[in-house]
Amino acid sequence: MAEAAAIFDRLPPVAEEGVVATDLAQRIEQADRPFVMRGIAADWPLVRAGLDSGQVARDYLVARARDRKFPVNIGQPGAGERLFYNAEMGMNFQMANGPLDAILGGISANEDKPDAPLIYLGSIDMGDYFEGLREANTLPLGERKAIESIWIGTRTRIAAHNDMPNNVAVCAVGRRRFTIFPPDQFANLYPGPIDNTPAGRPVSMVDLHAPDFEKFPRFRDALETAQVAMLEPGDAVFIPSMWWHHVEGLSPFNILVNFWFSDAPSYLGKPEDALNHAILAIRDLPPSQKEVLKAMFDFYVFGDTDGSAAHIPEGARGIHGTLTPENAGRIRAHLLRALSQ
Repeated sequence: MAEAAAIFDRLPPVAEEGVVATDLAQRIEQADRPFVMRGIAADWPLVRAGLDSGQVARDYLVARARDRKFPVNIGQPGAGERLFYNAEMGMNFQMANGPLDAILGGISANEDKPDAPLIYLGSIDMGDYFEGLREANTLPLGERKAIESIWIGTRTRIAAHNDMPNNVAVCAVGRRRFTIFPPDQFANLYPGPIDNTPAGRPVSMVDLHAPDFEKFPRFRDALETAQVAMLEPGDAVFIPSMWWHHVEGLSPFNILVNFWFSDAPSYLGKPEDALNHAILAIRDLPPSQKEVLKAMFDFYVFGDTDGSAAHIPEGARGIHGTLTPENAGRIRAHLLRALSQ
């Protein structure tokens, strides 16, 4: 733990900005770097409940929980706080479902035990699982349609990962530490499997609390770019799309609320699907073919869209021009037919 503290103590803090909730939608319009907002959610009922005690916050949630089973991850007693792989590259936790009052009762019963098992409810949709919780604890994001999720649990460490949407993450109860890396550091973070992940996104294989620099030497370069955000109840951090973040719940009981949103049109496909398809169709081709295809991707995808189609009459450009919902639908239908063969 001393080694971990030394690492975090050396990292610079994420910049802080005095943003009030009513100005948030405009501030994130052009934001391309993380920033911390102190006290932006200080008046939330959930935050105020947690300041009374963890039990008051748990009672607040139970009173608003819908009558349905909640998904929960449970670790072994004494196995630590890290949600990660086990030695066989399976998961070091078990997944279960149960009523919220029973799950939170288990957290309460184990709260003071030194070998307490990790108990973690991750990415719970606030509208689907609670009545009125989302409406009472929210932030104004303008016309953006955000996915509003709540994360509830004991002390936890979530490996560094990134998300495609932008993210406003609010520390509602307990304390959180975010260690954030720029998008271009993904190779230096040694991402694990794409198709076998703890929570749907590839995660860094490096343990930030005990980095093995012999096994992961480029991680030293990643640390040179890292920043830390320490959040108290009511504080929030903005994490732009594709920025990597390692997340820790530092208190015996922690709640995070996050808002994922994207300004891209909803009819666009998912880049993750394109990556998987490229691995299937391109990665193992001969190098000479891959070089040609790389140039084609630069021409059609990563280059100037107007320039790549300038020689085609405007009315005949189809998917080579600016995408429309109709063109996107045609591409999706074509892919479905092709992949089903």
